[in-house]
Amino acid sequence: SPVGPIHVSAYVSQHSHFILYTIIMATQDGSEEVVMETEATLKELQPLCENVGKGNAEVLETVSRTDNAGESSSTQDPTVSNGDDSDEGKEMVDLKIIWNKNKYDLKIPLDGTGAKLKERIHSLTGLPPAMQKVMYKGLLPEDKTLREIKVTNGAKIMVVGSTINDVLAVNTPKEVIQQEVKAEENKKEPLCRQKQHRKVLDKGKPEDIMPSVKGSKERLPTVPLAGMYNKSGGKVRLTFKLEQDQLWIGTKERTEKIPMGSIKHVVTEPIEGHEDYHMMAFQLGPTEASQYWVYWVPVQFVDAIKDTVLGKWQYF
Repeated sequence: SPVGPIHVSAYVSQHSHFILYTIIMATQDGSEEVVMETEATLKELQPLCENVGKGNAEVLETVSRTDNAGESSSTQDPTVSNGDDSDEGKEMVDLKIIWNKNKYDLKIPLDGTGAKLKERIHSLTGLPPAMQKVMYKGLLPEDKTLREIKVTNGAKIMVVGSTINDVLAVNTPKEVIQQEVKAEENKKEPLCRQKQHRKVLDKGKPEDIMPSVKGSKERLPTVPLAGMYNKSGGKVRLTFKLEQDQLWIGTKERTEKIPMGSIKHVVTEPIEGHEDYHMMAFQLGPTEASQYWVYWVPVQFVDAIKDTVLGKWQYF
């Protein structure tokens, strides 16, 4: 007769149709014997518990736990899947999701819509669908299937967007500080103090420079403006050919004939300590790198030069 504890072992078949129970009890001589070995369907578990262990709480609890496990097992598909259970049997496509410098592998039904893809991207990245911009040959439509937009295996799907946490992390005061720093950087020191111009200005005023008339504005002279320096420190003269719509910039080596319509901008600034003379730049291309600098331009001709080059013609 059994005097020790009762041991119940259970084996669940791979099809989850029945459970094989083995009931083992300890006898007086210390050995164990198999009391019962039986198969039972899930619905038969409760009667089995009642027959083998009335009054024995340990047996009932053990069988009950096994019963619950069996119920759980009966509803679980034994096939392991990386996607939704509903994806089984559908034609799948493998995608590379690229978001925020991260890459994710995703397998999804080819007949799934763009909206469904957004949901799966959400589960991968935490990025809500409403905040996603999904790109594949342009903005991916939510109402069309991946098959309709001809998504193929290995396709790269670009995702743009920020999570709610990223948005909340934006620090407005920090932005204000950055703007203030940028504004401060834009307050550049005067051009005449910058190193690239100092090397020319430090040579001093040219001896043969045309005299200046401070506080006066004059028309362009009929002769070239001469005696000035260019950025390399060489002598330069400016000749305004109105009839040809050209500005001739002459040096000792050559003369450049520049259509006035090609000059994008004219920059001028008084030379510190010699405000009756200006430094002047003609922007010959789309960027400041194309500026041609001329130093020691008499102040009375500055406005006339700008008006002539930029379209306000001076007639004599």
